[in-house]
Amino acid sequence: VQLQASGGGLVRARGSLRLSCAVSGGAASSYSMGWFRQAPGQKRDFVAVISWSDGMTYYADSVRGRFTISRDTAKKTMYLQLNSLEPEDTAVYYCALRVRSGTSYLSPLGYDYWGQGTEVTVSS
Repeated sequence: VQLQASGGGLVRARGSLRLSCAVSGGAASSYSMGWFRQAPGQKRDFVAVISWSDGMTYYADSVRGRFTISRDTAKKTMYLQLNSLEPEDTAVYYCALRVRSGTSYLSPLGYDYWGQGTEVTVSS
């Protein structure tokens, strides 16, 4: 399984970006996918997760109402729409695939495959 993240860039505060994460290779009958982000010198933090089968979502408090996670099952692609961006959102954003059951979707340890990351920089 390979994940390819894209869509990052430089944007001004209050701007928007859309990140994509394309999945290739093997597939699982049911799994979830998530977005994490890591600012310089910081740990990798949970941003959002989506269930591939039914589209249920969950967000970190810091992004709820501003970010929207979605997926296109036909294209095997997950998206993260980032609106009302703030300088504090500056980070490398990683997509991840979770195929094991019983692991936490809030922790990076709960995920089995990772994309290479795409950098988002928000200027004030």
